[in-house]
Amino acid sequence: MNGRTEAENADLKAAARLVLAPRARQLPSIELEARLDRLETLVMGLIERLDAQEGQMEANQAESAAAAEAALAETRAMQARQEELAAQIEEPKKQEDKGFRVGNTTVSYAGYVKLDAISQRTSGGQVASGSIVRDFLIPGAIPVGGEASGWDTDFNARQSRFIFKTSTDVGAEHKLNSQIELDFMVTPNGDERISNSYQPRLRQAFITYDNWLFGQTWSTFQNVGALPDSLDFIGTTPGTVFQRQPMVRYTNGGLMLAVEQPETTVTTPTGGRVLAGDDTLPDFVARYNLGGDWGSITAAGILRNLRITDDDFGTGEDSALGYGFSLSGKIALGDKDDFRFMGTVGDGLGRYIGLNIVNDAALDANGDLDPIFTYSGFAAYRHLWSDKLRSNVAGSYFKADNPVLLTSGAVTDESWNVLANIIYSPSRPIDIGLEYMYAERTLESGESGNLQKVQVSTKYSF
Repeated sequence: MNGRTEAENADLKAAARLVLAPRARQLPSIELEARLDRLETLVMGLIERLDAQEGQMEANQAESAAAAEAALAETRAMQARQEELAAQIEEPKKQEDKGFRVGNTTVSYAGYVKLDAISQRTSGGQVASGSIVRDFLIPGAIPVGGEASGWDTDFNARQSRFIFKTSTDVGAEHKLNSQIELDFMVTPNGDERISNSYQPRLRQAFITYDNWLFGQTWSTFQNVGALPDSLDFIGTTPGTVFQRQPMVRYTNGGLMLAVEQPETTVTTPTGGRVLAGDDTLPDFVARYNLGGDWGSITAAGILRNLRITDDDFGTGEDSALGYGFSLSGKIALGDKDDFRFMGTVGDGLGRYIGLNIVNDAALDANGDLDPIFTYSGFAAYRHLWSDKLRSNVAGSYFKADNPVLLTSGAVTDESWNVLANIIYSPSRPIDIGLEYMYAERTLESGESGNLQKVQVSTKYSF
């Protein structure tokens, strides 16, 4: 399309006629008309040439614009490719900072070395030397009904921990990792007399592939991030969901769904404990995590199928529904302090709470399972005095609704504890702390016993 309108072309023709107008008066009309026709033909040819030139210019401009756009697209593609290559080069560097490479797998390790010096006394009986009750608080094992003990002092390094991790490059679309974790707590053959040697035990062993986890780790029903900053192994044990076990877990954002190992614990009519071992369905857990600059909150629910068979009590086969709900979190209070909490309620949750303070169910006169209702919780406050000094105060509570006619009065009715500590970190990976704890356990019969503990710990994390 040219740049002139038909009106402009008519103006050119009119201008040509005006140029010839003076001589037109001196020529015969026939000759004049011939000359005008020739001139008009010349003007039209000139117009066509100008139009062709303008069309070619427009075509050249369009071709140049298309070439420039193609060059820009190619440049952007090259830039994106360079960024992708840079990221591929940078990722191995990041992994090398975490460990060392073996083929396409990055291997790393972590953990800590910890020394605990513990002096404790119990009001309801002597705790035997070498007992795990002298290493950390186990509420269901606080002695009741005996003579008060003196202050018993023990040193140990059993809580020291080693974590071994791998991360394998299986392409940009997938992530494959694994973790194995060991320590020396709750293991046999220890000897305080000569060598203080203890066998290692498996804490965690799992693999993760994208959103999936397969193996043994903390129960999805437990929120490890809400645990208090304590020197004791757990701290607020009576009010804490605490469980590690094998599972298959799926995670998508804040949502977690898991099937976990089942195990039914039953209280006998004399207050004893039987592990049925006849479970057929896994424990089902659903959890949602919500977090932000303000802290984090976790809500979790669990469904269980409690089950026994005739070989357990000789009373035939029976099953019952267990269920529970737990709400926990860690809330920031200003720039330095935080508040941590957990509240749990349910029926048939015994082995998940406070290191199995009570069992999941009791056995009634017909040989049927009667789930035991429990509720528990804890609260903890942490204050940072400076970058190197911090303190914690915490308390927890547990209550069971035991069917006393089926369990006798020898089972735990309630337990609670409080603690306070101060921890100094001269360098970032080192903690040196002092903690005082008071804990109490009360039976359904009304008898009670307490435990007092003073603990000094030194811990180096790596």
